[in-house]
Amino acid sequence: MARPREFDTDVAVERAMGLFWQLGYQATAMPRLTALLGIGSGSLYAAFGSKDGLYARALERYCDGLVAALDRDMRAGTDIRTALRGLLITMTTADVADPERGCLLVSAVTERAGHADTVERVRLTVTAMESVLTEALRRARARGELSGEHSPVELARFLTTFIQGIRVMGQARADRAFLESAVSGALRALD
Repeated sequence: MARPREFDTDVAVERAMGLFWQLGYQATAMPRLTALLGIGSGSLYAAFGSKDGLYARALERYCDGLVAALDRDMRAGTDIRTALRGLLITMTTADVADPERGCLLVSAVTERAGHADTVERVRLTVTAMESVLTEALRRARARGELSGEHSPVELARFLTTFIQGIRVMGQARADRAFLESAVSGALRALD
């Protein structure tokens, strides 16, 4: 009979996500992971299969949270420009405050570009972000906030790409004035 698990896997995934987000996949050594989680390597392997398995669960949690937050922000009831500006300024503020942390999604695809499962998770997340933005832009157009000339899909693809680019610039230590100017320029695409 198997021994019952003595740790909460959800808490373990959340803590591991923070460490992977801070250090990246390669720099997150197994001894540091097991110490942070308060478990032995055997327990980690039994619960997640491998460091890759734990990373996949942590990345999935991050991506699901990212898309859910984007959807929540886009449904907040404000006009599209206010909602997008708030979202983008929140991101740039976080990046200026802690540029090394950056975005786990960006880090995942740049650090693990050769890992098919990671690339697929990032692709699915970017597609989900695009869908959320497309629907928000369609609602904005229906409310008269966006010209009928604009394609919600094209604007959503531009904004999805811009969001990832602004996160990279934050990690590259761009200053607040640069980032806020870029946000203002991106929002002009809605005019």
